[in-house]
Amino acid sequence: MNELSTASLFTILFILIVLSGFFSGSETALMTLNRYRLKSLADKGHRGAKLATNLLKRPDRLLGLILLGNNIVNIFAATIATVIALRLYGEIGLAVAPIALAFIILIFAEVTPKTLAALKPEKLAFPSAFVYTLIAAPLYPFVWLINIFSNTLLRLVGVHPDKVKKQELSADELRAVVIEAEHFMPQAHSDMLLGILDLEQVSVEDIMIPRNEITGIDLNDDWTDIVHQITHSQRTRVPVFHDSIDNTVGVLHLRKVLNLFSRDELNMRTLKGLIAPAYFIPAGTALTRQLLNFKDNRRRSGLVVDEYGSIQGLVTLEDILEEIVGQFTTDSPTRNLGIHKQKDDAYLIDGNTHIRDINRTLKWALPSKGPKTLNGLILEHMEIIPQTGTSLMIDSYTIEIMRSSNNAVQTAKVQDTRNSRKAHEQSEDSAKT
Repeated sequence: MNELSTASLFTILFILIVLSGFFSGSETALMTLNRYRLKSLADKGHRGAKLATNLLKRPDRLLGLILLGNNIVNIFAATIATVIALRLYGEIGLAVAPIALAFIILIFAEVTPKTLAALKPEKLAFPSAFVYTLIAAPLYPFVWLINIFSNTLLRLVGVHPDKVKKQELSADELRAVVIEAEHFMPQAHSDMLLGILDLEQVSVEDIMIPRNEITGIDLNDDWTDIVHQITHSQRTRVPVFHDSIDNTVGVLHLRKVLNLFSRDELNMRTLKGLIAPAYFIPAGTALTRQLLNFKDNRRRSGLVVDEYGSIQGLVTLEDILEEIVGQFTTDSPTRNLGIHKQKDDAYLIDGNTHIRDINRTLKWALPSKGPKTLNGLILEHMEIIPQTGTSLMIDSYTIEIMRSSNNAVQTAKVQDTRNSRKAHEQSEDSAKT
């Protein structure tokens, strides 16, 4: 080394620092790669992505290879720096060289390349994957020896590198991924993905048509009333019962009935011949499970029953799909849900409107853990059936009963006081300016 000129030593030191920066930056780049994008690129045939995927299958070997190269480079750099310092400053240089080299390596071979790699991981990870693939074979004996010692230490603390299971994303983690990626996809697509993830947290009671709103055919009615119901029904599948919905005998597909009606062959006998067995759904069934049940049983609707066998409501495949894609049956979703905006930023809301629909439509946060409808929330809060004109506050929402009858709140005027307060403050600020 004494035969080399000082300029040559500086050149070698520069090259070693660059190599140290490469090892440090490539380590960060490979470890911070987006695994889902990496898999997508590898599936499309990207050569660098394929090599990076193979290297990351055994991170202990990859880290051993990177750290082996990085430490060898840093040791040689320290030796070269010491020789240079001795030539330039004598024995004083022995004290200056470690401090100067530590600063240079920290800035140019650690912080800067690692920061750049974290911001642009693919720019460095894919080229470095080619380099590591080439040097992995000749350096494998040394890497293998290093891994033997390190893996033995890990096993002593109960960690087995070769038996570590691949971590799976939970629903909440996957939801966070979708939210973070919202600016990469249309809003409608991200909303649908979030809607699918939310199905697990929603049960059939949250979206069912309540019992008192189920329209069906009572076989004990006059024939003229039955025909009127058939010809004016808004649904293609309706329950058929005797006197009460609890006495359901089956479900009628009205398209089949209308075929008989058009041929003037419809009568009570032929009508009963078209009744299919009813499909019942246990209360509390998650929408994800029910969606699969509809598919497995080739059904499009079902009656929700409680633990006593009493019918609580009706759920259709369309209702579940609307939880994913949103309402597609009307151009005015708030009006269809029974939500009507007023001039004073309040809303007239039907008592049987689901709280989940209110929160989702208006971006509110009404309590949704207990009762499912606005009427149920008001009755639970007041513990009596309120009279028209009664006012109350639940959290930050003022509620005024506009109409109450038939032992239930039919219509209520609801206003979010937080939004009203913000609007008032903004008007005051604008008035001051």
